[in-house]
Amino acid sequence: MATQDDKIQADEGVHGFLMRRIGFWAGPLLFLLLLLTIHPAGMGQEAIAVMAVTVWISIWWITESIPLPVTSLLPIILFPLLKVSPIVDTTSAYGHPLIFLYIGGFLLAIAIEKTGLHNRIAINIIRGMGTRLHMIVLGFMVSTGFLSMWISNTATAVMMLPIGLAIIKVASGTQDETTVRFNKALMLAIAYAASIGGVATLIGTPPNLVFAGVVKDMYHTEISFLQWFMVGFPLAIVLLLICWWYLTRIGFPLGQATLHGGKEEMDRRHAGLGLMSRSEKYVTIVFITVAVSWICRSFVLEKLIPGVDDTIIAMIGGVVLFLIPSGEDKKGGILSWVDAHKLPWGIILLFGGGMALAEAFESSGLATWIGSSMTGLSVLGTFMVILMVVAIVNFLTEFTSNLATVTMILPVLAPIAVAAGIHPFVLMAAATLAASCGFMMPAGTPPNAIAFGSGYLRITDMIRTGFVMNLISIFLITLVAYFLIGNMWNL
Repeated sequence: MATQDDKIQADEGVHGFLMRRIGFWAGPLLFLLLLLTIHPAGMGQEAIAVMAVTVWISIWWITESIPLPVTSLLPIILFPLLKVSPIVDTTSAYGHPLIFLYIGGFLLAIAIEKTGLHNRIAINIIRGMGTRLHMIVLGFMVSTGFLSMWISNTATAVMMLPIGLAIIKVASGTQDETTVRFNKALMLAIAYAASIGGVATLIGTPPNLVFAGVVKDMYHTEISFLQWFMVGFPLAIVLLLICWWYLTRIGFPLGQATLHGGKEEMDRRHAGLGLMSRSEKYVTIVFITVAVSWICRSFVLEKLIPGVDDTIIAMIGGVVLFLIPSGEDKKGGILSWVDAHKLPWGIILLFGGGMALAEAFESSGLATWIGSSMTGLSVLGTFMVILMVVAIVNFLTEFTSNLATVTMILPVLAPIAVAAGIHPFVLMAAATLAASCGFMMPAGTPPNAIAFGSGYLRITDMIRTGFVMNLISIFLITLVAYFLIGNMWNL
């Protein structure tokens, strides 16, 4: 017999199909309508064309009428035909330096996963937290959050879920109310920590790199790994701790209950790891070297190696992993080209489409026109404008891809920020941070969907808990943007 959740999912499937079909036709029709009939005062034809293309792309991104990466190729077709930019300039956006920063970081993530280093890191952290249920949840959140700083949040959630399910299996012999709450809290902890950890570093989640790319293209200013880390890491730590406290004390109270057999399970898994293999040691060395180089680059490395930047560091780390012998096979490196097939080429194309849109906003004059049209926002005050934008982006990403949302909204926010009397970097960074904090819906982020797929959560569990976490994250991000970002970045 179908459960209530099955019926909800079936309804969502029908609804999703209708949205895709409506979006499929609405995108090009609105594009033609705007291009042929809308001529706002002061907006040139190139800016009108960029606005029309942006609306088409945004509708297809939001409704996912066709795969997101395919939609991201539209600028290559439309911008040259509409005389917005030559094809050479448009396609160059798809080879943006930050795209290669992401590729280098992802190669490192593939090596960590391939060698099993992620399991060793996670199990050792969890073992150190003891057997109290609320401390086990904290151990999972620390492990997941740390891994997600360097590895995609989706991959991190996939890695951590089997470990979490093993712990739940140990507790399955005592199906009391506390155990049920623990199961739910643990699944949500993995999902939320995977998203929160990605906030901490520039490579932690794709929207962060899109922000850095848009800033570079529109303002010719580099947001370094260290600059983002100084803002993202403290926010991630505070949000992670608040999330843990809320999950284990209010959302699913666990008290001082202990998990009988949990220590034995972790000891068994730890013993199964054995000694670190040679390839694990090599990957650890490369990982630490790359991370330290990113952090120290702006005040140490650049003095020793003029011209070095975060992308070059990432590519050196990625290439080295192909050169270092794995230890198990002297003829091959730790990574082979077969491993490189795991690179998320779809996300890379999405990056490129976003960079092309950002460049077109600036070159066509659309950004200037939007800014001049939004001068009335200044009456709301800086804090309220930031709060409003953060809230809109946060809840929008519950229903759309966070990467697509950031990609389409950042070029618009830049001139709005200027009109409201806010430094554009502050408002754009706030929106980027908010895009990673969709905690409410299974479709909000891939980790949410992964946790929901475990079978231990109902949609009502996610909505009830996630809504509170959304409100907490909105408030925290607004405070960080208002008080911290400008001071940290000397804006």
